[in-house]
Amino acid sequence: MDLTNHPAPAFTLPREDGSPVSLSDFAGKPVVLYFYPKDATPGCTIEAQDFTAAVPDFAALGTTILGVSKDSVKKHANFVKKSELGIALLSDEHGQTCEDYGTWVEKSMYGKTYMGIERSTFLIGPDGKVAREWRKVKVEGHVAEVLEAVRAL
Repeated sequence: MDLTNHPAPAFTLPREDGSPVSLSDFAGKPVVLYFYPKDATPGCTIEAQDFTAAVPDFAALGTTILGVSKDSVKKHANFVKKSELGIALLSDEHGQTCEDYGTWVEKSMYGKTYMGIERSTFLIGPDGKVAREWRKVKVEGHVAEVLEAVRAL
């Protein structure tokens, strides 16, 4: 599923403090929407901390960062507090947004297959279309690559 140059699927999801966040809240501004498998796991923690460290750079470009997983609002709140995160984490417990963005996929580990979130990032341009997408993201260096893509918008 390639969403590049297509309208970004709309969503309204609760963030870690329980308040609703909609994609339409950011109309006319770039949004980095990243999907990650699970709160407080090593790769997901590094990715969230890397995005948090880069918030001033993204903010200078008028860009908001939103993280999405199927973890609950409560788990997100604990993750934000424990890892001192400065980004909004959205709870997609029912998985509709993961489905809409094609990030709920079959994965395999140690010979077993299961369904899970593919680490993916979408750069949504001010026009509401997906300007760039990254699938099967490797955490190291990813935030810098996304920042460069925002600068190129």
